[in-house]
Amino acid sequence: MADTHSVFNQVPPFVGHNPADHPALTEALVREGGEWGLGEVQALGALAGTEEAMRWGDLADRNRPVLHTHDKFGHRVDEVEYDPAYHQLMRTATEHGLHSGPWTDHRPGAHAVRSAKLAVWNVEAGHLCPISMTYAVVPALRHAPDLAAVYEPLLTTRDYDPVLAVPTSKRALTAGMSMTEKQGGSDVRANQTSATPNGDGTYTIVGHKWFTSAPMSDFFLTLAQAPGGLSCFFVPRVLPDGTRNRLRLQRLKDKLGNHGNASSEIEYDDATGWLVGEEGRGVRTIIEMVSLTRLDCAVASASVMMTGLSRAMHHAQHRSAFGDYLIDQPLMRNVLADLAIEAEAAIAVSMRMAGATDAAERGDEREGLIRRIGLPATKYWTCKRAPAFAAEAMECLGGNGYIEDFGMARLFRESPLAGIWEGSGNVSALDMLRAMATAPKSVEAITDELDSALGLDERYDAHVASIKSQLGDLEHVVIGARRLAESLCVGLQGALLLRHGHPAVAEAFAATRLARNWGSAFGTLPPGLDLSPILERALVK
Repeated sequence: MADTHSVFNQVPPFVGHNPADHPALTEALVREGGEWGLGEVQALGALAGTEEAMRWGDLADRNRPVLHTHDKFGHRVDEVEYDPAYHQLMRTATEHGLHSGPWTDHRPGAHAVRSAKLAVWNVEAGHLCPISMTYAVVPALRHAPDLAAVYEPLLTTRDYDPVLAVPTSKRALTAGMSMTEKQGGSDVRANQTSATPNGDGTYTIVGHKWFTSAPMSDFFLTLAQAPGGLSCFFVPRVLPDGTRNRLRLQRLKDKLGNHGNASSEIEYDDATGWLVGEEGRGVRTIIEMVSLTRLDCAVASASVMMTGLSRAMHHAQHRSAFGDYLIDQPLMRNVLADLAIEAEAAIAVSMRMAGATDAAERGDEREGLIRRIGLPATKYWTCKRAPAFAAEAMECLGGNGYIEDFGMARLFRESPLAGIWEGSGNVSALDMLRAMATAPKSVEAITDELDSALGLDERYDAHVASIKSQLGDLEHVVIGARRLAESLCVGLQGALLLRHGHPAVAEAFAATRLARNWGSAFGTLPPGLDLSPILERALVK
């Protein structure tokens, strides 16, 4: 009988690729002051490309967390059981400082180095939620200096201790954020959870949180209504006397993706909390935590693009069709080059926001103002682009792309998440407008940033003029907030690519994203562009 099952013209396993080799990432890291971290980023990227690390990601995604509300004797325990691979991912992330690096390493560029590490540690997205919140909680917790003095060293140590115990008895801690309620969603001022002072410095908290991720965190910063208004509270899972705080895990959410991360509903049943900041200033207290997690959303979307592009390039380099490798087919080259341009732009602008964050933390007022407007605009647009990007990259693999074994299906399921987490598109766009209204100098700072590239390209100059026209149309600014956020982010991307990017990438970006000589889908680059250097930068070597 003839052999009908010989396997040929299939691509080799996607193993051994180091995402830190992408030139756009290394160039941005150096540009944002993190050259000293190149070796650390390379080391983590090499680990991400190993078969072992990718196996951890597969297992953590496939074997979802399990909620145990009671033990076998009927005692209330409210614990979540994770696959061992999840703990290995968490351990690796903390060993490399993804949860704390900038708070313990005070060299300039520390936030950029940490963002680059986040971008290359792309094996599984779910565990990065508690990593991100632990990183972001530190500035907010510092509004309660006594609490910060005790807990910040445990949050920033490069260790991982998943045991549920009194926080001060542990080697290391992770933190969560608990804001969203079913009646309010992003409108946190509509929260109904109450906080009643007890006279001893503690508060009794009662209410229901609709969406709290990473419920096995050691403590949560929680918004609740105190006598003085909406306030922020430190609520530990285990109280100092060793008893379990009255946080009841009601259920875990059945999500589209992000399966490795447990997201829960929590009942605060006379839970005990400590005030962080002042009563009535809860949003102002927690906003820096939200801002840092929004930075991670932008970086994560850029990472989705880097990962999708690399897998699509790997497939095209090894798969032949119609007498040639896919990478040499003109129309596939158009698709891949278009994806590569989008990825480079996303990397550049998200790392620029990481650099602005770093400078702002060091007291640079101008960089803080740029971040105030630039970050919500960047989160809006990069997160909006990720799902379309992931879908196109998945299509490059044909039918294999739709099969879970090849990694693209999970990437596609993850791609919408960052656009929803920490404020969906409308929230990001309106936050950008809020910055313009409450910090008018931020408008001057962001326009100065855009003006830095004027004169380099007429198409860019016209785009900046359009942005300034939108900024001047205050009558329609709210209804046009999404368009303005998109224009601002594209403008920032254009400025970065024209000033610092590869000439072929900058030219293609200007021709398409700025001059709009482009279709509505990826793979519609106009004739006459030099695609070879763009593809060369994206090759999986």
